[in-house]
Amino acid sequence: MPYIIIAAVLLLVIPYVIYASIIRKRNQVNETFSGIDVQLVKRHDLIPNIVAAAKKFMDHESELFNDITALRTKAVDSQHPKDAKGIKAALDNEAALSGKLSQLMVNVENYPNLKSDQTMIEVQKALMDVEENISAARRFYNSAVRNLNDTIQVWPMSLIAKYVNVEPYPFFEAKET
Repeated sequence: MPYIIIAAVLLLVIPYVIYASIIRKRNQVNETFSGIDVQLVKRHDLIPNIVAAAKKFMDHESELFNDITALRTKAVDSQHPKDAKGIKAALDNEAALSGKLSQLMVNVENYPNLKSDQTMIEVQKALMDVEENISAARRFYNSAVRNLNDTIQVWPMSLIAKYVNVEPYPFFEAKET
């Protein structure tokens, strides 16, 4: 009889412990993404300054400026996601924006007057600092994602994760630029 009671208690307690573990790990992923989100907001705030400084010298790059402005708007609109799908969309938008910003920085090299402009130098330094902070935050986020994804993809935790609709989160991968 006592074995039946112990087994019944374990059948009730173990799923709860697994559920609590999954939720803690999901919350940790969301918390670490908020660290990235703060840095992305800083980058988004720098973009108008970069574009304004570059426009003074780069008359023939209006399409690039328009692309950057449109991608910035899209990235700002996808800020502060609450779930895996929202984070995936935000990361995709950021990747596109990063690509265009990299293209702009490469083009800056073709304009000696722009490269030596004090405003542009300061904005580039600020952007480099933000990019380094994003990189550090990305490492923490990816570690938390790996922990969560490993947990929810292994049986028996995968059963409970599926039951409570916890899906794998995407990694934040840096593009080679």
